[in-house]
Amino acid sequence: MSQPTRVLINALHAQTGGGVTYLKALLPLLARRLDLRCRLLMHKNQRAIFSEIPTGIDVVQADFKDGFLRRLIWEQLILPLHAWAWTDVTFSPANFGPLLATRPVILLRNALEVEVHETRFSKRVYWKILRIMTWLSLLRAPLAGAVSDFAKANLSFQFSRKVRVLWHGVDGKRFFPPTQPRQDFILAVGDLTIQKNFTTLIAAVARIPGATLKIAGHGVDDAHAKQLRAMVHDLGLDGRVQFLGRVDPAELAKLYRSCRVFAFPSTVETFGNPLVEAMASGCPIICSQAAAMPEVLGDAGLYALPQNVPVWAALLGQLLGDAALRDDLSLRAVDRARLFSWEATAEQTASLLHDAARKPPSNLFMAMAWAWIVVVFGLYLLQYQKMLPAILEALQWF
Repeated sequence: MSQPTRVLINALHAQTGGGVTYLKALLPLLARRLDLRCRLLMHKNQRAIFSEIPTGIDVVQADFKDGFLRRLIWEQLILPLHAWAWTDVTFSPANFGPLLATRPVILLRNALEVEVHETRFSKRVYWKILRIMTWLSLLRAPLAGAVSDFAKANLSFQFSRKVRVLWHGVDGKRFFPPTQPRQDFILAVGDLTIQKNFTTLIAAVARIPGATLKIAGHGVDDAHAKQLRAMVHDLGLDGRVQFLGRVDPAELAKLYRSCRVFAFPSTVETFGNPLVEAMASGCPIICSQAAAMPEVLGDAGLYALPQNVPVWAALLGQLLGDAALRDDLSLRAVDRARLFSWEATAEQTASLLHDAARKPPSNLFMAMAWAWIVVVFGLYLLQYQKMLPAILEALQWF
């Protein structure tokens, strides 16, 4: 039997939302495979997120003062040392990863179109950096994955020949149709960020007498979360719109099985895990007709353009009042959800990693690596005092 492919999984980007869902679903499946040997690298602050590491997954825990810039520099300078010491492939399930790591493979999952919806300077800078790093990572990667055809078409730049589509899956043991009657509320799931477009949904709910809305999602963007709460208050919806915050998976599954209607108003998504979870739970769904949503939902729901408040209000009102339509959409959703399997995702991901491991390393990029190290090393020394201990800690893997 040939030696297993050694994979360093870079989890630094998995802080919330779909990135966490993806890794929690994939890690147990990858750990069972005899043809892979996986090592998970994460920040110490992520220990609570990934509290249950499957047997067979080694863990490397980074310890540095976290923040976007610090994480970026640590990832680009220190993480490659871990990769060079051990791995055949470095897998970052994010738009970018460490450019100088061994055979870096990325997963295109963050829609860069979000930038056009942002007016805040700091956020626009963030999305500019993400665009540049995505391009550089694709240039460097031997192969890459994308979570949908939409993601491949819109995020591959000129590197589409390197990119394979790897749909996400859904946990059918956790998300399944209810056995009890549904309750009279609309459910929305997603972090409180501008691209989730909860402003349209809240405005639509305000037009439906007596309608109630529950939003399950972490307030990762504090400024936008405050704007949403202020909007609810200004529209007189304090008793009708609830912000549930981050809910645990078991409670989330109950919400899917309890809601009368599931609404997914995002302006842009490269996949949309909540959409598939709602489908598997038999939710009647209203969804944005944009980005990857039609690719995922198919004919199993109703559609409205993301910013069209009157249409959202009309469709929500129609669906809340039409039991026959809800039953029809529920059956379609459950049937459609059968197309999505984490087992299939794990199999396709393993194939991608094996194929990447067979690619020869590039001498050109090794030369670029040392130039990059000099630049980033200088930046790090100028700003941070813990550089030397971090390097020494990484070098222990050699």
